[in-house]
Amino acid sequence: MSEAILSLSNVSVYYGAIKALEDVSFDLNKGEILSIIGSNGAGKTTTLRAISGLKKATKGSITFKNEKISTLPAHEIVRRRLVQSPEGRGIFLNLSIEENLDLGAWSSPDQKAYDEDLENAFTLFPRLKERRKQNAGTLSGGEQQMLAIARALMARPEVLLLDEPSLGLAPQIIQKIFEIIVQINKQGKTILLVEQNAVQALEISHRGIVLETGRVSFVDEAKNLLKSDKIREAYLGG
Repeated sequence: MSEAILSLSNVSVYYGAIKALEDVSFDLNKGEILSIIGSNGAGKTTTLRAISGLKKATKGSITFKNEKISTLPAHEIVRRRLVQSPEGRGIFLNLSIEENLDLGAWSSPDQKAYDEDLENAFTLFPRLKERRKQNAGTLSGGEQQMLAIARALMARPEVLLLDEPSLGLAPQIIQKIFEIIVQINKQGKTILLVEQNAVQALEISHRGIVLETGRVSFVDEAKNLLKSDKIREAYLGG
């Protein structure tokens, strides 16, 4: 997994006069799960928003499959198969599960691809298949998170950005979500994962990045970060 599919080089992002990211550089290697951990306000979500085109970088460059995407609109980045499942899920509560998945598939090339992706989504998330005609607003928090990830998969991502997929969920549901993330990775998807649940995130990751106040402070193999006394004390609960 030495081939970089996504690269950030000296990326800085401002919200007005506030610097949310400063000179952030890292590579995401094809086929890996890379976790970004850090305290609240460290810049984790801003990093994903900059990559997916939802917040333009003030300086620096973002390259996906050897193409600079820093200036592309978000929908064009999705067309290139780089897709985000956002923090807070962002599903359409008044639409059915199936309608939400249809919206995720807007860039699908043809009916055959759509059918394959829908079957894969329902294989990964059988609960959604059982409730496919049900309004998304009637789902539990865990089911809504499953729908958010499934909707992102309908866009056929080569790289999947996951922002806080365990947020607000019960422990047994969190465990299931992490198991599914590993399954998705085994299907060949490269994953960039932002998580407050740092221990579980690193346990399923190949490498990890620690962000502190908008800057990269550590990049290492996940197993090394889990063993680090400094990282454990600061981010992993001692």
